[in-house]
Amino acid sequence: MEQKKPLISVIVPVYNVEAYVEKCLASLAAQTYLNMEVIVVDDASTDGGGVICDAWAARDRRFQVLHLPKNRGLSAARNEGVRRASGDYISFVDSDDYVEPGLLETLYRSLLETGADISVCGTGGMTGEEARAAVYSREEALRWIVWHGFFLYSAWGKLYPAELVKACPFHEGVFCSEDLLFLYQAFQRIDRLSYTPEKLYYYVCRKGSLSHNPDFERKCTALLVIDSICEDAAIRSREVLPDFQQLALEIYRDFAREAVERNMKAGQTFRYLKRFQKGVRRHFSRRALALLPRARGRAAVLALYTSTAAFWVLSRVYARIKRRGGE
Repeated sequence: MEQKKPLISVIVPVYNVEAYVEKCLASLAAQTYLNMEVIVVDDASTDGGGVICDAWAARDRRFQVLHLPKNRGLSAARNEGVRRASGDYISFVDSDDYVEPGLLETLYRSLLETGADISVCGTGGMTGEEARAAVYSREEALRWIVWHGFFLYSAWGKLYPAELVKACPFHEGVFCSEDLLFLYQAFQRIDRLSYTPEKLYYYVCRKGSLSHNPDFERKCTALLVIDSICEDAAIRSREVLPDFQQLALEIYRDFAREAVERNMKAGQTFRYLKRFQKGVRRHFSRRALALLPRARGRAAVLALYTSTAAFWVLSRVYARIKRRGGE
């Protein structure tokens, strides 16, 4: 009877996670949903992680490993996995995370019971607003991306139709917030999304992860993402445009704060601040500003909009308050 269920492809990109990947793959091998394939993409790891992946493929026929000849990044690794996927559905799992045995079974059952296009589960290991089990419309799902909630800007913890994922490849020139762009593009193509708050996916925070990449310029590719989303929303989804503009203001403000806190040479810092000021001015609207959750955050946006020098002073004061134990 299990074989009558559709095949689910699980894509696992791997890069230098030797200490974590065994637990990740073991949690996938323990899935109660048996008709699956696990496509592990080793993105030219330099540790022993690739050997661990090969060992799993040798003892479990559902696992296959693709070794990339050179490191290409998370988006490229995922895209390679998607190209190899044979399943009717696709799910993503990061190789430093792990999942509950019922992850795929629950996500698939949720699709069947609700008739939704995408199903989402709760996440352990991260803070975020809890939501009730429900089915959400396209517009509601897009807004949930902005307001974090159970989406957390991440491709993982979800089950998608394979054709939908293949229509929305990950942007290989983006090294931060690539999941945000993927989710926006995918959600634009659906009618309904189902959510169950049961925590079936566990995020593991580690200093060496891609989300903690110290390369500031690579992180700044996130700005390409929010610019692209706002441009598209202005045409296709004007009802949620202020929400994404609010997110853009927040992202540009936070990058500007980081530029100040990195203590670069003054000239370099102010070149970044000018760049981020242009972004704030591009996405600014009174409605988007009003959506920012804190008065202090709104003040910082207005300072950056008005004067990079004023923002620099405000950020230095804010950093001093933080060091003294302030909020």
